[in-house]
Amino acid sequence: MKDILTKLLESQRLTRSEAMKLMHGIASGEVNESQSAAVLTAYIMRNISIEELLGFRDALMELARQVDTGSREVIDVCGTGGDGKNTFNISTLTAFVVAGAGVPVAKHGNYGVSSASGSSNVMEYLGYRFTGEKEKLQKELEEAGICFMHAPLFHPALKAVGKIRKQIGVKTFFNILGPLVNPANPSCQVSGVFNMEAGRIYSYLLQRENKKFVVIHSLDGYDEVSLTSDVSLFTEKGESLLPVESFGLPPIMAEEIAGGESVKSAGKIFMDVLNNRSTVPQKNTVIANSALALQCYRGCSLETAVADARDSIESHRALGVFKKLTAIQ
Repeated sequence: MKDILTKLLESQRLTRSEAMKLMHGIASGEVNESQSAAVLTAYIMRNISIEELLGFRDALMELARQVDTGSREVIDVCGTGGDGKNTFNISTLTAFVVAGAGVPVAKHGNYGVSSASGSSNVMEYLGYRFTGEKEKLQKELEEAGICFMHAPLFHPALKAVGKIRKQIGVKTFFNILGPLVNPANPSCQVSGVFNMEAGRIYSYLLQRENKKFVVIHSLDGYDEVSLTSDVSLFTEKGESLLPVESFGLPPIMAEEIAGGESVKSAGKIFMDVLNNRSTVPQKNTVIANSALALQCYRGCSLETAVADARDSIESHRALGVFKKLTAIQ
């Protein structure tokens, strides 16, 4: 292990097997907290290679507590975070809107590192109790149409570095890994990324797995559809540019989708959207992201997907999904 750490800290690339061994060491505690912090810092100083990312991912998935969704084809809607924009919890709300439209969702999430409120922060604040019990997750899918997997309960390595990531407070390679290691292994995936390079890496990896996918990056830096600029999309068919006008929704200003400075303020926005009491820009941003997820899963037109997403909110079906999920014991 010392040889691998030395190689990494000398700015050399690791092989896939070396990266896998290093991640196993982080998860087991063989790599201590100070060494783990040095590993994270090394990748802040340079970009991760595809071979390294594959090795880390191999280890995480090998160690993960797998979740069986049965015969259901599920979707995950998850962003890397780390875009520095501190928006409200758009991807988590999108998961409920998509489930409200009748598409089963296996949502993978974690606490925020560089933002005030990650998906796990807001879910916990609003009364959801995390579980690693496979039976309860299956019950959530059956009764609510969505299950929520708090990443540290399923990935020992993510639990091991949670405190270190929070202390560092900026994005690390774990931001890139997060959406790629959903323990339910969904057949359809919508992922927001913080830059174009990450988008191309995701596209390469997801194509190899034969998944239906959409990878999203707004040109002004958001890891989701922000409606503040045009959007780069990566799908099985390649890379394309989606003008903001394509959604049939008006462009907005960045400050209109800010998430606030606390989990409490994020929670208020979250429930306002589900109760159809939010601002129009907040609601429309969730509709736009939900539409891409519905289009990915169903293969429908974007216009139809926008209408279905809007109906999920305005009919309060998305709210109903949230209430069912949080009521399950």
